Amino acid sequence: MRNTGTKAMALLVAVAVAAGMASCASNAAGPTATGNQLGGTITVFAAASLKAPFTQLAQNFEAKNPGTKVNLSFAGSSDLATQITQGAPADVFASADTKNMTKVSDAKLVDGTATNFATNILEIAVPPSNPASISSFADLSRPGVKVVVCASQVPCGAAAETIEKASGTTLSPVSEESSVSDVLGKVVSQEADAGLVYVTDIKGAGSKVKGIPFPESGKAVNTYPIATVGTSKNKDLARAFIAMVTGSAGQKVLGDAGFGPS
Repeated sequence: MRNTGTKAMALLVAVAVAAGMASCASNAAGPTATGNQLGGTITVFAAASLKAPFTQLAQNFEAKNPGTKVNLSFAGSSDLATQITQGAPADVFASADTKNMTKVSDAKLVDGTATNFATNILEIAVPPSNPASISSFADLSRPGVKVVVCASQVPCGAAAETIEKASGTTLSPVSEESSVSDVLGKVVSQEADAGLVYVTDIKGAGSKVKGIPFPESGKAVNTYPIATVGTSKNKDLARAFIAMVTGSAGQKVLGDAGFGPS
């Protein structure tokens, strides 16, 4: 059931990529504000489920602020929190839950107070042909159904466990992944009959998967917080990016992607 080898390699790759990006960011960074002029580079560590809207927001931010650069690093929130507490020099952390933001805050690595900016709920993703004829959350527990979920330390995995307990349904997943994008990938490739991902992931996948809403998902609504990392060397730029995410322009991009208000 566990896929620890894949997850360990994914974590190592994520750390290496983050370290490389952070190094580049550090080299490119410098004084970020001259008078009212923003400049320089920041690195944003963001939950995998934020990939589409944050890619759009970074492009919008750079266009609005010429001379700035936003590097993005996406992974499971627990992996990102671990990287930050181990010294990866991120400037902004956007988590898919408050639990992992609290880990970073407890390590005295949050500048000021985190701000909640979005919510999300789970939905069942199946291949377009729905080969296992899934129509409800309880169907995921049927013998022979190949289900993939997030690991329990990842926000989407914690949400799945909450729903299992609330509904009295026990799942026996064939794999537990370190990020919601990995779960979606196994459904898209039809390695799995079904996977538990966010509503936003299904919307972003388009015709590659079919989404099946289920009422029990309301038992586990994830709230997304964002904060400037205390060790950031570009806090002015980090705060400006966060202001965009939490402002009306950012909220529209997130809403269009399927996220709910905080």
